[in-house]
Amino acid sequence: MKTKPWIKLGLGAAMLAMTFSAGAQTRGGTLSMIVQPEPPVLIPAINQQAPTQYITGKIYESLFRFTHDLKPEANLAKSWEVSEDGKSYTFHLQEGVTWHDGEPFTADDVIFSMTDMLPEVHGRAKVILNRYLEGVDKIDDLTVVMKLNAPLPAFTLMFEPAFAPMMPKHIYEGTDYRNAPANQKPIGTGPFMFKEWRRGEHIKLERNPNYWQEGLPYLDELIFNVIPDSASRAVAFEQGQVDVLRGGDVDNVDVKRLAALPNVEMTTKGWELLSPQAYYLFNMRQPPFDNVKVRQAVMAAVNRDIIVNNIMFGMGKVSTGAFVNTEMFYDSNTPTYTFDMKKARELIKESGINPGDYTVNMLSFPYGSTWERLDEYTKQALEQLGFKVNLAATDAGGWASRTSNWEFDLTTTYAYQYGDPAFGVERFYIESNIVKGSPFANVQGYKNPELDKKWAQAAAETDPEERQRLYSEIQTTLVNDVAQGSLVDMEFATIYRDNVKNLVKTAIGLHDNFADVYIE
Repeated sequence: MKTKPWIKLGLGAAMLAMTFSAGAQTRGGTLSMIVQPEPPVLIPAINQQAPTQYITGKIYESLFRFTHDLKPEANLAKSWEVSEDGKSYTFHLQEGVTWHDGEPFTADDVIFSMTDMLPEVHGRAKVILNRYLEGVDKIDDLTVVMKLNAPLPAFTLMFEPAFAPMMPKHIYEGTDYRNAPANQKPIGTGPFMFKEWRRGEHIKLERNPNYWQEGLPYLDELIFNVIPDSASRAVAFEQGQVDVLRGGDVDNVDVKRLAALPNVEMTTKGWELLSPQAYYLFNMRQPPFDNVKVRQAVMAAVNRDIIVNNIMFGMGKVSTGAFVNTEMFYDSNTPTYTFDMKKARELIKESGINPGDYTVNMLSFPYGSTWERLDEYTKQALEQLGFKVNLAATDAGGWASRTSNWEFDLTTTYAYQYGDPAFGVERFYIESNIVKGSPFANVQGYKNPELDKKWAQAAAETDPEERQRLYSEIQTTLVNDVAQGSLVDMEFATIYRDNVKNLVKTAIGLHDNFADVYIE
């Protein structure tokens, strides 16, 4: 039998250096930023909240980086090959890569990450790895072969530092991953190393002098300041105390004003892979939100145009369903909900419940004043339907803990969709991902066995037209079931000093490693 040819992909290390380093001239300096809210931990395998991703993308790396059009480019993998049947991926690793403690990065770390640590503790990656990854073979210290049990066209998209961070085997093997002492001092392969964390004040990273890309990084230090108040964060930028504002750092009402300041630039690029969506999480395990008519009533009772225009100040679009409009296989013809309070009250009557019998325990989303306004607006909408609402405040760690342990009735949040629905959307709805421990799994407890089969079929389908048909059907079902309450396809602005160069160069924007960022 003739052996099938291999499809060769990848860029060499020389091309990588040319792609990401050209033009940078200035070495040294400190880049000052904001992280809000303060992350609970700096280990991306354990926590995938946005503040954690923002910081740890400089400490930890994955096999690829991604262009704005979602094309993979070499990183820890210098080249790779995909078998013709789409079920075998061979990765050739960079030479001379070391962990921050000086130990070499090898194929053993890749195997440990993909088959041990991530499948156990990573809320997103475990869904893909436990379902599709058949095994990982070590060819030599710099070569691994990952074997899938079925084709997965989106497989390469998972290799970014928040989705598939490479974790050090020599540190974590045999430990309780979530409670390991090593979690207090993260050790990665990235261009910046953990230096200091003063709770409530700042997190500092310093230049990795032994980074595997020669001559990088350019900056000496990164500072992520913890400033709890949105107005104070805006003032800090105006007064020059910080150089960069990430989307959500300041109230959306301030974005245009701050972007118009002298020597300041703004971009909305760098979110192509992430595709964030704001939505409601309904706990479907208990009344009143175990009743689909009640969930439909809530969606009819909230005016999402008001949310976009008056709460988010135009930074986004009204969601038509569970897929963001930038997501692959998005279907604009999906039936959606419109604001209709009369219809909402009719749906409540059809549900058979008496809203006055229920106090909705609503968990506030602790990500700034925009979310505070959204929570208050939602509370008012529920009260107009006759519910009593208890709005409970918490911090980022408390929110993650309570949602992942299902200790809520309703909460607002946002999450990333990661380009392909097999990675960024499916995880929220399949029954096998109803697991405690992650706020970005099927937290609401949605169950639909027939749809689970369709998700699996769509993920493995190699014909784009058939994938579209399946995902269109899935989108319609999710809207009808109100499997989540999709609100806004979000848009984030990055505001920065114009002497900060190379800041947003990839599809994950500020979550990337900053190796070639410099201050002119």
